[in-house]
Amino acid sequence: MDSSSWYSKLKKPKWSPPGWLFGPVWSVLYIIIIVSFGTVFYNITSGKLPAILALPFALNLIFNFLFTPLQFALKSNVLAAIDIVLVLITLIWALAGICPVMPWIAYVNIPYLLWVLFAAALQISITLLNINKEVT
Repeated sequence: MDSSSWYSKLKKPKWSPPGWLFGPVWSVLYIIIIVSFGTVFYNITSGKLPAILALPFALNLIFNFLFTPLQFALKSNVLAAIDIVLVLITLIWALAGICPVMPWIAYVNIPYLLWVLFAAALQISITLLNINKEVT
């Protein structure tokens, strides 16, 4: 069974958005991430910011990019739920760390933070609705 067919058969909460919404939302968010995270990494590599600030941003990118393979290639709701919580934690850590020195980075990432909060709630709900249930 392909991953889109698998995902479509999962139980989802009534407040789950339509599938077509995810692509446009993530496209906008990835532009925000590229510009803001890129600015952070540039300032770190040019010595304007301490290198330790890179850690939560780098971890956030890693966890963000792992979500799709965990959810759709491995078809693991549990791993995807753990991963999206790690995306949320590292994003909060990154924004808290950068806010005192470059507050605009934190502010511009508020849509990303709000979407990740929503995505975490959605993924945890999907995971709980489908726990111990084989989808065929």
